Amino acid sequence: MVLYIITGRPGIGKSTLFTKIIDRLRESGFIVGGFKAPEVRDRRGFRIGFKVVDLMDGEEAWLARKNYYSNIRVGRYGVLVEEASRVIAKALRNAIDRAQVIGVDEVGPMELKIPVFREMLDKILEIDKPRVLVVHYRLSDLGIVRRGKKYIVTLANRDSLAMNLPDHILEAVKKHYSRRLQ
Repeated sequence: MVLYIITGRPGIGKSTLFTKIIDRLRESGFIVGGFKAPEVRDRRGFRIGFKVVDLMDGEEAWLARKNYYSNIRVGRYGVLVEEASRVIAKALRNAIDRAQVIGVDEVGPMELKIPVFREMLDKILEIDKPRVLVVHYRLSDLGIVRRGKKYIVTLANRDSLAMNLPDHILEAVKKHYSRRLQ
């Protein structure tokens, strides 16, 4: 099984690396499904929340918003469970059914507040498809990290990872699918 785990401190470049990997796989003709959870900033540059974006069709929804009333909170953010569940469920079902590579940015405290994500994460971890997961640095004890090849992004290595890891993963994905054809 091909499972790559990217982790590191906040703001270190995990999502940037994830995007480079996904772009490289797509450039080579692979179908990538899953979702990413980019932060959203206001006009002044202040973070106001996070969205979830389907990697296959670009559909998006709010995951969490600052000062949003919700029974489910992570820090200052209220989690929009229903809205995020719809996009996450569709994105991950499509990734499992139709994608050649599954990507998730990220497996973090907000995403894990979404029950359908927790359920689908177990399926994703067991499926025999290449996967690239960004895992929040505080969640490295989840057992997810022990299942795959882990890369910890730091200031010292982020440029070399950005230069080398996309091609390394591309070769592993090619190898995975060439073995399946034999």
